[in-house]
Amino acid sequence: MSAPNHATSAPDGPEPELIARARAGDREAFATLYYEHYRLVYSFLLVRTRNRHLAEDLTQEVFTRALRRIDGYVWQGSAFAAWLVTIAKNLYLDELGRGCTRLETPVAEILELPGRGPESLALRELEAVEAHETVRTVLHTLNAQQRHCVQLRFLNELTAQETAREMGRSVGAVKALTHRAIRKLRWAAGAVAV
Repeated sequence: MSAPNHATSAPDGPEPELIARARAGDREAFATLYYEHYRLVYSFLLVRTRNRHLAEDLTQEVFTRALRRIDGYVWQGSAFAAWLVTIAKNLYLDELGRGCTRLETPVAEILELPGRGPESLALRELEAVEAHETVRTVLHTLNAQQRHCVQLRFLNELTAQETAREMGRSVGAVKALTHRAIRKLRWAAGAVAV
């Protein structure tokens, strides 16, 4: 581990001391930072994911990454919590990108339906795979902001107002972004279908 960088000034108080100790390899100091900031990071992720289990998993990953990178942390005028939230935001955006391409096909009790032979089941599975691939291809035609907006509006079922609040944009901007994304999706879906 590298030695703490004393060239950059840090505020007085117990947190900078904990950070310095954690940078020096003190696991107990990092554990204290973990307990002090866990709720903030978890709440940040829970609001965005709306999924308790995913928020818990991502929160653990935030602190795992923070522990791995603590020796490179340098005070730059913002709180340690801001650094953790930046890691959380990046993880959330990564998850959001993966989530848009990871579609689940619910499997009903197809085998129990009357008149459903193996050929029909195979055709349905093939159609589901083709639909999944089409959606994946089409979603990748959108830019990151459009994908994020589509995910919030249609997959997370947020209103335009909730989406605007989540994205830090005006309702009008979200409606315009949604309109452009849908238009692009329709065009891309038509091009894929041809």
